[in-house]
Amino acid sequence: MQESSAKNFGLLGVGGYVAPRHLRAIAETGNTLVAACDPNDSVGVMDSYFLDAKFFTEVERFDRFLEKQRRKSDAERVHYISVCSPNYLHDAHVRLALRVGAHAICEKPLVINPWNLEQLVELEAEGPGRVFSVLQLRLLPSLVALRERVAARSDRARVELSYVTRRGRWYQTSWKGDEAKSGGLPTNIGIHLFDLLLWIFGPAQRWEVHAARPDRWAGFLELEKADVSWLLSTRIEDLPDDVRDAGKPAFRSMTMDGEAIEFSPGFTDLHTRVYEDVLAGGGFGLEEARPSIDLCYRIRTTVETTAASARLHPLLRR
Repeated sequence: MQESSAKNFGLLGVGGYVAPRHLRAIAETGNTLVAACDPNDSVGVMDSYFLDAKFFTEVERFDRFLEKQRRKSDAERVHYISVCSPNYLHDAHVRLALRVGAHAICEKPLVINPWNLEQLVELEAEGPGRVFSVLQLRLLPSLVALRERVAARSDRARVELSYVTRRGRWYQTSWKGDEAKSGGLPTNIGIHLFDLLLWIFGPAQRWEVHAARPDRWAGFLELEKADVSWLLSTRIEDLPDDVRDAGKPAFRSMTMDGEAIEFSPGFTDLHTRVYEDVLAGGGFGLEEARPSIDLCYRIRTTVETTAASARLHPLLRR
């Protein structure tokens, strides 16, 4: 897919938390950000990467610029649009990219509800743009090796997954605390991990929800090759004592049959690798993103139940 010349990028949501990883990835792959958009104008981070990029606070003006560039030469048009906006805007912003003939590289979740994926499938089929989801954990070498180990097993694995990341009171007041806009913890935070679990251990056969609170979700998954007890939390009291005492803001842990599986670096260090993969003709498309989107929706719409202690996450047994 990639030619020798640099590609032009646009970026939606440049004022957001994850945008600097995308700015760095665009720069490190030798490409150019020509325009960015965000309703907030605290976007000085752009100066560290692209001083000459145009900036818009209104998506309509950003859209107009992209459409104007589309009618110019290939060297001037925007080839890729990176989508880092709030979750509920992702599919609209991906559609914008496709309408102006660009490829979209979208942060997770690609959509909040499964049925919103169908529009993107139809639009992508009309061409020429493609849609790529940032599934960076699939590119972590240790997890690729783990997937190969699991594929060679004949028995089922026992997995415990914990993701605790403290958040202040602002979180529930922001769009992230609005389930209709973020998908709640299962989609806003958990989709990274559910995609990883499905990719390594196979499709979900059963699921249970044991806790469903705005700041703590937990449950059980029966996957093709593993039984998984999982917990997602933004409660500071759910951080292990040693993590909290050290002043660390997050705790990510996955064990398989008691063995610790390291995956924390994949959350922050792999965006450039994602861009390299896409530009080289790879990337993870709509169908790769579908299973975790569907599972997160099913978890969010499952009624909370009690369960045998063996299926409960350890934090819920206390």
